[in-house]
Parts: sequence; structure tokens; C-alpha cells
Amino acid sequence: MKFTDKTIQSLKYTSDRFEVWEDNHKGFGLRVSKTKKVWIFLYRYYGKPRRMTLGEYPKMSLADAHAAHATALQKLEKGYDPGREKVTANIIERDSETISDLVELYLEMRARPRKRSAGEDERILRKDIIPVIGYRKARSITRIEIIAIMDSIVKRGAPIAANRTLAVVHTMFNFAVDRGILEFSPCIRMGAPSKENQRDRSLSEEEIRIVWTGLDKTRMNAGSRLALKLILVTAQRKGEVLNSEWKEFDLDNRIWNIPAEKAKNGLAHRVPLSTFWRPASLYPP
Repeated sequence: MKFTDKTIQSLKYTSDRFEVWEDNHKGFGLRVSKTKKVWIFLYRYYGKPRRMTLGEYPKMSLADAHAAHATALQKLEKGYDPGREKVTANIIERDSETISDLVELYLEMRARPRKRSAGEDERILRKDIIPVIGYRKARSITRIEIIAIMDSIVKRGAPIAANRTLAVVHTMFNFAVDRGILEFSPCIRMGAPSKENQRDRSLSEEEIRIVWTGLDKTRMNAGSRLALKLILVTAQRKGEVLNSEWKEFDLDNRIWNIPAEKAKNGLAHRVPLSTFWRPASLYPP
């Protein structure tokens, strides 16, 4: 028969499954069962009969079914078994990582072993990524979907958070490409969602004095006051100060040796210490 939407719709469901074929002798047909109509392709591969399911009508239109049939014929002519390829693809898709799986793998294998900001990466991914696309297959995520997530973060009034989120997602997808989980990252060449102004404000000597003396009047614990004062007198990053250990300080030569694994840029460096930094001077009398 000649397939048209009208002839296909005229085929009535029955209790017994039956098949009808398009009159072109190329194995393109439709299987009609009690509940559905399915496009099929009957062919021979190295002399053995094969049967391939193309899709369900009307989810797969007549035109799309013809296109799928033509693609299968081309593969067959090149010596490939189109049915076997589809089965393999379905298995890969079924077993491939979801975004939630990818998040856990990224945190375990990349973020926690290598990044001091692993905790922040986890917070970002669990807050703004997993609730939205966690159930989706990682290979199915598109660039426009990532943009939509970033736009939603900006719209809720958190443009800088959107920038940070994109940075983490970008790193996670690059990790997936490195591991062979994905062929490419949907974040390639994606710019930051929001513009960030460079901080060029610095404290005057009087402002530093006010902060210094004001710290002694706060209700924060002594450790926090000490950390803030150490930041002021050494001009080092918060993470490097909070993660510092006494063994890093050479008190005789007044040097703080920050090891590479604790430095943001991954390079060890030495910080000269003035006499003013000493613990006794950091606490109020």
C-alpha cells in the first residue's frame, strides 16, 4: 500500500497484531497492535533477516519515518547493521550519566581532591543545578538550557552568583569531556552572565585604624578577630590565613612560608612578617 496519514489512520487496532508494508519493496512497514502503531524496517544483513523498530506513530511522523528508513538504508549499503547500531545507542543512552551522577563524580574525583573551594562548588551545584536538570542525561544538556539557568539566577537578583555558578558548571563539563563522558561541553565560549566591576577601593590609614580597634569591640570569637587582623597585616587571602598552620611560620626570620597546595595560584610563596603581626600584638591589651 501507499502510506499516507489518511491510510495510516484508517488502519484499525485489533486484538491480533498485524503488519502492512509500503509498496516499494524496501522493507518499510507499519506494525499495528492492540495499543499502538510502530514503524518498522525489515532487511537482510549478510543473508540473515533483521527487523528494526524506527519509532511510534504519530510521535514519529510519516515524513520522519521515511527519513529514518532512508538513513538505515544508507548504513546498510555501507556495510553497517543499522539495527545493531540503534540497540547499542539505546544502551549507551540508558546507562549514561545523569547530571546528578556527573555532579557526584566531579565532586569526588576533581573538586574535593584538588580545589579548596570544593565545598562552595558542591553548594552551588546542589542549589541551582541538580533541582533543575539533575534528572537529565548529561549528554542531552544544550547550551540554551545552561543560558536559561544562568538567566534565572540573574533575574532573582544574584548576578554575581550566576557568574560563579557558570564557572563551576563550566569546570564540571570540562571534567566530563576529559573523562570521555561527553564529546564536548555545552558551555564552550559562553561568556559570564553579568559584568563585574573591578574593586579599586582601598582603605586609608585612618580606616585601617578604625577597623583594627573596632575588631576588639566586636562580639566575634577571638580566633575570628585574630584571622582578620592577620589578613590586615599580611595582605594575604582569607583562605590562606584560615588554613595556615604554626609549622609554616619561621618566627626567628619573620617569614611565613605558604606551601603550594594552600596557595590559590598553586605556587609556594614567602610572606615577610613585620614585628607588628605577632600574636601578642594582635590581641587588645
